[in-house]
Amino acid sequence: MLNIPRSTFYYEPKPPNKNKQIMEADLKDRIERIICEFPGYGSRRITEQLKRDGWAVNRKRIQRIMRENELFCVVKRKKIWTANSEHAHKRYPNLLKSLHTDRLNQIWFADITYIRILSGFVFLAAILDAHSRKVLGYALANHLKTELPLRALTMAIAQRAPSSGCIHHSDQGLQYASMDYTSILLEHGFKISMSRAGNPYDNAIMESFFKTLKNEEVYLWRYETTADVLKRIPFFIQEVYNKKRLHSSLGYLSPIEFEANINQNLMPHTSY
Repeated sequence: MLNIPRSTFYYEPKPPNKNKQIMEADLKDRIERIICEFPGYGSRRITEQLKRDGWAVNRKRIQRIMRENELFCVVKRKKIWTANSEHAHKRYPNLLKSLHTDRLNQIWFADITYIRILSGFVFLAAILDAHSRKVLGYALANHLKTELPLRALTMAIAQRAPSSGCIHHSDQGLQYASMDYTSILLEHGFKISMSRAGNPYDNAIMESFFKTLKNEEVYLWRYETTADVLKRIPFFIQEVYNKKRLHSSLGYLSPIEFEANINQNLMPHTSY
């Protein structure tokens, strides 16, 4: 009389797919573990990491899970300047204008940042290879004397022994413009390049590294003493950033993986 098919009265809704629910829970758990290890990862890097781990996922699904479970992390902190460009030392020109890197040891970036502790600050000087984003040298100290970046430079040179002509790019700060520092650069055949005063974009790769360091390591730990910093920062640089952290600019490889592929002639041309 109601023109309703007889089968409608016998219809039973299908129970929820328990396997799908379990898989979704497992995926959420894996995302949470990735975020615990790499707190600064967004949905793009997490998707790439999951694919490397064998998950068949797309970014929209990962974004949905992260949004529903509030797994996004954004940390912003006030910047403290570490460069003192008020000095009488020679200032070198910026050699990076319209220059693209296509090999290792073509351009090195150098800079200094700070890490807050209860009694003040610990300063980190670091040197990166522009092509692979690998941290080649670093040093930590409670001061901003030239000796700090010199230790980072010495470490990088010992690791790479670059041929003459490698560009060393930094800001115009006193430490990098000093005779003690520039004489070592010239002795090893570096071309010296410096950013324009007050323009951090000329050294954007270092700014990006420091941002990653702060968001994924420094802001997540309560550093009370210099000893805390000396223990955690080398581990993050060597075991996390260089070895495991995926870089979108490197085709979602870590710096060490990227360099290994270069040595096997597997990488295409890239630019900084």
